[in-house]
Amino acid sequence: MDPVICLHYLHLLHSRKIPVYIFSRLLAEFATVDALITLPKTRLQTLGFADDQIDVLQNPSAEIDSKPQVDKALEWSVSDQHHLLCFESKHYPGILREIDSAPPLLFVRGSLAALSERQFAMVGSRSASIYGKRNAYWMAQELSKAGLMITSGLAGGIDTKAHEGALSSGGRTIAVIGTGIDRSYPAGNKQLADRIADNGALVSEFPLGTPPYASNFPRRNRLISGMAEGTLVVEATIKSGSLITARLAMEQNRDVFALPGAIGSSGSRGCHHLIKQGAKLVEQPRDILDELGIGDGCTEHEDSKTKDKPIPSSESSLRSAVLEAVDRQGCLFQSILQECRLETQELSSQLIKLEADGLIHQQGGRYFRQG
Repeated sequence: MDPVICLHYLHLLHSRKIPVYIFSRLLAEFATVDALITLPKTRLQTLGFADDQIDVLQNPSAEIDSKPQVDKALEWSVSDQHHLLCFESKHYPGILREIDSAPPLLFVRGSLAALSERQFAMVGSRSASIYGKRNAYWMAQELSKAGLMITSGLAGGIDTKAHEGALSSGGRTIAVIGTGIDRSYPAGNKQLADRIADNGALVSEFPLGTPPYASNFPRRNRLISGMAEGTLVVEATIKSGSLITARLAMEQNRDVFALPGAIGSSGSRGCHHLIKQGAKLVEQPRDILDELGIGDGCTEHEDSKTKDKPIPSSESSLRSAVLEAVDRQGCLFQSILQECRLETQELSSQLIKLEADGLIHQQGGRYFRQG
C-alpha cells in the first residue's frame, strides 16, 4: 500500500470532524481514498458536508490535530508483525467489505495472510460452564483441523476456549479485540494473545491506546461475524452480547449456528432462543462442515470421548482433577461431578479438603477457584 494513501487513512480516521461511520460509507461508495479526496467541493457540499469537513476531506494530511496519533500509529507499524490495513488494500478481507460500516482501517498484529483464509466465528458466555467450555474447545479443534480459521473475541470463557482449541490442533486463529491493539484485555489473556499473534492475527479497528469502553464491544462483534462465513453461539444467556453477534451475522447474510444445552440452564436460553428463530442446531462439527460444504475429518462427539475418560485413582490425581474442574467464574456441584465422574461422597470430601487449603471457596451454592 502506498505510504501516502495510508497517511490519508490515518488522518481521516483520527480526525474529529469526520465520524468513522461516515468515512466508511464514503469508501463503500467511492472505493478508494484518492477518489474521495479528489471530489470537487460542490459534490461534497451536495453530500451535506460543512466547509471545515470538506477541508479535511480534500487535504487530510493538513489536519494538525490528528498528527500525534498518526505519528504513534506509524511508529507502531515499523515492526514486522504490525500492519496498518486499509480498506482498499489487497489483504483487506473481501467478505468484510460487504458489511454495513466496514472499518476504513484495521490494525493487525500477526499474519496478514491469516485474514484471507476461510473464517468461522465462535462466541459465547464469559461465565461459561464446564459443558460450554469443553464443547467450544472441541468444536474449534475439529473445525480448525478441517481447514477453517477460527475467529473469536479473546474474552474469557467461550472465546478463550475457542482460541485454545484451534491452537491445540496446530491451526491458527484470529482474535478481534475491543481495545487498541497495543493494549492487553483481558489482562489474564496476554499470553494467549501473544500465541494468537504468532499463529494467526490480532485485529482491531480502534486507534492505539483505546481503553475497553463498553460501547466498543458491539462494534467489535460486527467484525467477528463480518469476517466469517458463519457464527456458532456455544453458550449464552438471553441478554448476552453473543446474541448481538448472532443478530449482526443474520443482518450480514451469514449462517448462524447454536449449540443446545440443558433446558434448566440460563446459559442455554440464548442458544435455544436462536434455534427458535431459525439458527441451525449443532450437535457435531460435521453439522457445520456439511453446511459450509467442507469434507469429512471430524472425531466423534465429545460426550462419547468423555465416557471413555479414565477415572483418576490416586489421591493426588483426584485432587488435581477436581481442582481443574472448578471455574474461577463458579461451578455447581453437579457440573463438577459430571466432569470428574466421581461418587458424590468422594467429590464432597475432595471439595472440603480444597476449601480447607484455601484453593477454592463456596458461595451461593457454587464453587469458585481462588486466585
